[in-house]
Amino acid sequence: MSNFTLLSLSAIFSFSDHSPPPSATAENIIVGSHVWIEDPEIAWIDGQVTKINGQEVQIDTTKGNSVVAKLSSIYPKDEDAPDGGVDDMTKLSYLHEPGVLQNLSTRYKLNEIYTYTGSILIAINPFQKLPHLYNSHMMQQYKGSQLGELSPHVYAIAEVAYRAMIREGKSNSILVSGESGAGKTETTKQLMQYLAYLGGRKGTEGRTVEQQVLESNPVLEAFGNAKTVRNNNSSRFGKFVEIQFDKQGRISGAAIRTYLLERSRVCQVSDPERNYHCFYLLCGGPAEVVEKYKLGSSKTFHYLNQSKCHELAGVNDTQEYIATRRAMDIVGISETEQEAIFRVVASILHIGNISFAKGSEVDSSILKDDKSKFHFETAVELLKCDRKGLEDALLKRVMVTPEEVIKRSLDPVAAVVGRDGLAKTLYSRLFDWLVDKINTSIGQDPNSKSLIGVLDIYGFESFKQNSFEQFCINFTNEKLQQHFNQHVFKMEQEEYTKEAIDWSYIEFVDNQDVLDLIEKKPGGIIALLDEACMFPKSTHETFSQKLYQTFKAHKRFVKPKLSRTDFTIAHYAGEVQYQSEQFLDKNKDYVVPEHQDLLSASKCPFVAGLFPPLPEETTKSSKSSKFSSIGSRFKVQLQQLMETLNSTEPHYVRCVKPNNLLKPSIFENVNIMQQLRCGGVLEAIRISCAGYPTRKTFFEFSNRFALLVPEVQEGNLEEKVACEKILKKMELAGAQIGKTKVFLRAGQMAELDARRALKLSGAAKIIQRKIRTYITRKYFLALREAAISVQAFSRGKLACKLYENMRREDASIKIQKKARGHSARMSYKNLRISAVMVQTGIRAMSCRKEFRFKKRDTAATTIQARWRGHRCFAYYKKLIKAAILTQCRWRGRVARKELRKLKMAAKETGALQEAKNKLEKTVEELTWRMQLEKRMRTDLEEAKGQEISKMQNSLEQMQAKIDEANALVVKEREAAQKAIEEAAAAVKETQVPVEDTAKIEELSAEVETLKSSLQSEKERADDLERKNQASEESNEEKRQKLEESEKKVQELQRSCRSLDEKLNNLESENKVLRQQALSIAENSKALQDLEAENKNLRQKVLTMAQSHKMLAANRSKSVIQDLPTPPIKQLKEQAAEVEERPQKSLNEKQQEYQDLLMRCIAQHLGFSKGRPVAACIIYKCLRQWRSFEVERTSIFDRIIQTIGHAIETQDNNETLAYWLSNASTLLLLLQRTLKAGGAAGVTPQFRRQPSLFGRMTQSFRGTPAGVDLSFASGESTGGVDTVQVEAKYPALLFKQQLTAYVEKMYGMIRDNLKKEISPLLGLCIQAPRISRASLIKGTARTLANAAAQEILTAHWQGIVKNIENFLNMLKSNHVPPFLVRKVFIQTFSFINVQLFNSLLLRRECCSFSNGEYVKNGLAELEHWCYKATDEYAGSAWDELKHIRQAIGFLVIHQKPRKSLDEISHDLCPVLSIQQLYRISTMYWDDKYGTHSLSPDVISAMRVLMTEDSNNAVSSSFLLDDDSSIPFSVEDIAKSMDQIAISDIDPPPLIRENAGFTFLLPRAD
Repeated sequence: MSNFTLLSLSAIFSFSDHSPPPSATAENIIVGSHVWIEDPEIAWIDGQVTKINGQEVQIDTTKGNSVVAKLSSIYPKDEDAPDGGVDDMTKLSYLHEPGVLQNLSTRYKLNEIYTYTGSILIAINPFQKLPHLYNSHMMQQYKGSQLGELSPHVYAIAEVAYRAMIREGKSNSILVSGESGAGKTETTKQLMQYLAYLGGRKGTEGRTVEQQVLESNPVLEAFGNAKTVRNNNSSRFGKFVEIQFDKQGRISGAAIRTYLLERSRVCQVSDPERNYHCFYLLCGGPAEVVEKYKLGSSKTFHYLNQSKCHELAGVNDTQEYIATRRAMDIVGISETEQEAIFRVVASILHIGNISFAKGSEVDSSILKDDKSKFHFETAVELLKCDRKGLEDALLKRVMVTPEEVIKRSLDPVAAVVGRDGLAKTLYSRLFDWLVDKINTSIGQDPNSKSLIGVLDIYGFESFKQNSFEQFCINFTNEKLQQHFNQHVFKMEQEEYTKEAIDWSYIEFVDNQDVLDLIEKKPGGIIALLDEACMFPKSTHETFSQKLYQTFKAHKRFVKPKLSRTDFTIAHYAGEVQYQSEQFLDKNKDYVVPEHQDLLSASKCPFVAGLFPPLPEETTKSSKSSKFSSIGSRFKVQLQQLMETLNSTEPHYVRCVKPNNLLKPSIFENVNIMQQLRCGGVLEAIRISCAGYPTRKTFFEFSNRFALLVPEVQEGNLEEKVACEKILKKMELAGAQIGKTKVFLRAGQMAELDARRALKLSGAAKIIQRKIRTYITRKYFLALREAAISVQAFSRGKLACKLYENMRREDASIKIQKKARGHSARMSYKNLRISAVMVQTGIRAMSCRKEFRFKKRDTAATTIQARWRGHRCFAYYKKLIKAAILTQCRWRGRVARKELRKLKMAAKETGALQEAKNKLEKTVEELTWRMQLEKRMRTDLEEAKGQEISKMQNSLEQMQAKIDEANALVVKEREAAQKAIEEAAAAVKETQVPVEDTAKIEELSAEVETLKSSLQSEKERADDLERKNQASEESNEEKRQKLEESEKKVQELQRSCRSLDEKLNNLESENKVLRQQALSIAENSKALQDLEAENKNLRQKVLTMAQSHKMLAANRSKSVIQDLPTPPIKQLKEQAAEVEERPQKSLNEKQQEYQDLLMRCIAQHLGFSKGRPVAACIIYKCLRQWRSFEVERTSIFDRIIQTIGHAIETQDNNETLAYWLSNASTLLLLLQRTLKAGGAAGVTPQFRRQPSLFGRMTQSFRGTPAGVDLSFASGESTGGVDTVQVEAKYPALLFKQQLTAYVEKMYGMIRDNLKKEISPLLGLCIQAPRISRASLIKGTARTLANAAAQEILTAHWQGIVKNIENFLNMLKSNHVPPFLVRKVFIQTFSFINVQLFNSLLLRRECCSFSNGEYVKNGLAELEHWCYKATDEYAGSAWDELKHIRQAIGFLVIHQKPRKSLDEISHDLCPVLSIQQLYRISTMYWDDKYGTHSLSPDVISAMRVLMTEDSNNAVSSSFLLDDDSSIPFSVEDIAKSMDQIAISDIDPPPLIRENAGFTFLLPRAD
């Protein structure tokens, strides 16, 4: 059954107007309703209504007892509230005191210490470390989020303030309030840390501004904090930290403003509180410090021993003293200044121990005793002031009259007041100096236009004894509460305006009457207190009577009945009774001129600086003893604070202390409620309730109350239309519909719930009736079936008994028959046995007689046989012995003969052994000679073959040259003959000297020499052939002789093998020598090849020589005279130019071809059979030019610059993928080609390696003879030249730069993909709201569900589409699959981190239906991984393990039955205990209404979390995104196959260029 509510929230609690609570009605509370009722122990307890009698109801509470209460004193309980509470209490259906308390208690048990009330954050002190809430992961999640988007957190408040400042350019403030021990200081630290995270910058001294602000906390806490009744470290001053920002939103400065220091605590301390910490630190400091300042135990000082509490548990004063000194060093307080500070602190303690006694004169006083004199002298020494001056300042006063200056003595009481005034003034000036020093150290930005202020100030206080301090503190909180109320009402107005709601009739309740009571002039309490202090004879009694008379009619002022001096003020948080005994003394703040003059003249510069000289006008006015009070100054400072706050946009954090024991997991309801009242939280709720306390979204409202209007359920209506129909049908007056929400007035939610409950009750009765009918009929049918079964059983039993009787009768007859037969058989057997026994005896006797006869006969035969055998055996032994003796003698004789023969044969064995050894030596020698002959024959054959082939090649070349020369000569001869015939008549015969005749003759001589050498080589080869044949014949003969000895020389074959190895080594050495010789020959041949370039020149010279001979033979002088000579000179010059080609042309050529290559690769060259053309072209050019082996070159830098320029546009994924493919391929080729070279010049070389220019020139001219370019054509096995090159430094640096670019491009592509899917991920974590299609029946429902399903998967399909587009783009650019896998693995890891972190930070996402939604979306990603295959997706699906297991937990059924072991090991083994705890506590079932894990499992998780609380890593439940590069160059090389680059067709830009002919594919 649902619960019901009555909500008249205009006066739910005892607020400032003390209006009675709303009265419940019988229409809203019915029997069975769950309600809240007041309980003296736990504030509120829940129960169920069992009986209603008029205005009284009977309730069965959860304690087990039954109580009777009035209908007006109970409140409805929301049974539909989530198990884990709501994160914003304005979402509560019943916004009343017990509902708020229950929600906070539920969340606190789950370690959810933050809760919103609108825009106000409530922070409950956990009294334990929760490191998972405060780390960089959490800061990153809240950065840029909207308020309410994630779970409540103090970071969210700081984020809102910072974004509002950046967006609007207006200063913001965050007001942190709460009583002592509520965690205000810690909350302030977290706020500043987050603001530093958003806008931090480095300070000039290496520390950031925010660090310096935080580092100042220990100093301010030591001098401004003290132990109070409720907190061991309570701030006794207000601190407003101004964090200043520049135009870019970066922190540019900071300042600390302090307000309202509790000065009276220096002199007066109540038990069990303590004075300020610094006094105890100094007394408990190191021994040398205590001795230096002449201190002792804190119990010996009057200012400290007024309370019995001198030590704090777990606090070591010595260590705290050292820590405070260290903190002073950090904030920039010098050692000298620190000494002076503690001198002042020690002097205050000594001043407090100065006592006074009555002097000899009337109304005079003197130092009481020697102890007082000692402390007086010590104070003089510490303050370095005049002794007489200090004594006069303590014992006398100067009165200035128009006529004269009068000195009057003070009585002991007045002297004590003056002494305490001096101590308070000293401490106040010291504290102000510390604040100024800290601000100077931090540094302020005078140009800052915006700031965020964090106010940390004491909260509302109400004790058994409340004095002037509590009065000032509560006055401050009244001021802040008024500011708070105005802000809350303003937020309500904004909400109503945003939703277009009419709110003009809502009244704003203010506490201005309390403020007027306290501060109004001239009739306020502070004004009357100042007036009383100005009269010397005024006492606290006269002051109290004055208050009674002035405010007797004021509704906020109450006179206690049992006291004549106390008075009570009805504050916003409740009534507080003040004791006025010390009001006058604590309010007095005389600035005594003697104190000012005395300390400003101190010899200690620090003390004198605390009391600077006053201007002359001020001095004159002070001499007239102008009155000054703490209350007035307090009011002025408070006004300044309010002006600062009013100039900023406020944000509120209300800190709450859950218990007074300061221990975790204890939630004291009564204490919490009091703090909520004191913090104004309930006041804010009351303001909210004054208008429209219940606000439901259209979806929530229609989903909850649609059953009240059947036509809404049956029709396919929009949610807003459905809500309008519901309100119209229910006739709710005053309810309004906004743009996104339904707004209900107080009590209307309860009325709707009551009608809903009646509807559900009627439906429940129908269901119960049907169920009972079903159960009754089922019972009847079961009963009938049972009756039939009983009857059948009974009949069966009867039949069984009848059968048993018949069976027994038949059995008895059989037994009788068997018994009679047995008796007859036994008689026959006995008779037969007797006969057999007689026969046996007779036969036995006969057999025994026969046996005895046979036994005697057998014994006689045995004796005879044994005797005969013995006789024969004895004879046999004698015969054997004789035979052996005969044989031994005969064998000995034969052996002696054989011995003589063996001795003769032994003499002949030595000669045989000698012959054998000689024969073995002969065999060895023959074998060696055979092998030698074999080797010689082989060498001769090889040499002959080499020489023959060499000579044949030379002969062929020379023959080709001769043939060419002859052909040219013939052509020239014919041309010359023709010219002679034409010009024979005109040309005279002249002798023309031919200059190249010597050259021709030299060449001819060389040809003849080669011919002769060829002939000699042929003869030599024939001679060797003959010798070889002869040696083969001799070897054949020797081989025949050695065939018989092959078995004997097997052992010698091992030595032969070793000789073979040596021969192989010699052969290899011979080959090396031959290669060296060939290289020398090639050098000479290279010289000839150089002359081949002058081929035309030689041909023309030969032609001219032939024509010269012809002309000489014909004596035709005239023709020769006219032949021109310049062509010969011109040819000589061309030959010289070719031979002396300058280096400058080579440089120009190199630059030209490099430029051409750069222009080429700057274009999109595409791919050839999946291979990037640009990478292959670059690699082939670098190998051809041998750029890897040079010490200096610019080609690598130009390639890197080209790649860098191409990827400058980071958003162009196509370009990035194209260059990633090229760069990774080129990197693979380099990885398999380059190796780090050793020392240069170690390997001897026979010819000087040409320079880079020379190598490039050779490549430009064409491939020279003898150069193997198989590496360029890809003809080696594997597709790429496997011969590694010893790379020089430029090549290795190029490889490193290329590696860096591969990693950079990979990261850019990965980050671009993340950017594209990030907006969609925020939509994928929570299912979108759809219309009420789920309530439609029939065919329309099917269509609506299909449309809804399409809406639900739209965002996920968008992600899959983006990923698919990226995959297609990478595949089209042939990016290596290894890199594609890494991209998607890291992308899926990013998806996992974002979804999982969002799930843990947003409670609305941890629902059953949302789990189904995300599960369906993950199925889309799984389907994509299946389609993409392992080649491109790899293990990407496994990266989603956290979100998959979390979603699996959300959608499983019967969670309460699951054990911790099943959850942590079977269902969610990857998730940590912190993550499981977070999910299980945030889970809520919006579909079936089921519960999360059992309380026992939750408790076990909490215990495990407590055990691991010291481990910050394990305590963090958020995941971190890994943005590192997950591969190395070696990984790329291992993952990619060999690449064949021989058939890569060069682009048109360089294809036709002669310098790039090596790039053309080579045909086999």
